[in-house]
Amino acid sequence: MPATARTADTRRNILDAAQRIMAHKGYSAVGINEVLAEAGVPKGSFYHYFASKDAFGEALLRRYFEEYVADMDRVFSRSGESAAERLTAYWQQWRETQSLDDCQGKCLAVKLGAEVSDLSEPMRLALKEGTDAVVDRLERTIAEGLTDESVAIDSDPRSTAQVLYDMWLGASVMAKIHRSLAPLDTTMAMTGRLLHL
Repeated sequence: MPATARTADTRRNILDAAQRIMAHKGYSAVGINEVLAEAGVPKGSFYHYFASKDAFGEALLRRYFEEYVADMDRVFSRSGESAAERLTAYWQQWRETQSLDDCQGKCLAVKLGAEVSDLSEPMRLALKEGTDAVVDRLERTIAEGLTDESVAIDSDPRSTAQVLYDMWLGASVMAKIHRSLAPLDTTMAMTGRLLHL
């Protein structure tokens, strides 16, 4: 295997390990050595792959959102389904992923958002760009729903998409606090009302 491919694989392994650990512990509570041990990478090699812990955190968030929006694109590009059906499938998937590990979920925007936004401007910007990409896809699919008449809204698609995303993020935090799916179920019901499903 060429050295560049090995470097990319090792870097990916480090990011994979970090995502698994940080989804449970957060950013500040996780040391680089813990991530490297989980990834099976020698301790002294971290700076070969990342310039700093901030650069590492930024890379982690950017890759997380790349994968997240690619998954959204798969859900939202299903053929033979109305926009309302695709939106519902997305929200149901959100509920399922946030119900994992006694409602600890696996969303890094939920887990790290408030924590790292005050620690690192590059990480805050990665979160902002990632969450904007999510809202962009919701907006587009809501607009498709207006066209296929499977949804109706009382505001414009962008504002509705933003409100829905904000509600789901907040519900995910509350699900973690209460160790209950009730906030997600309430938000699912409100989503239906906002989209007139």
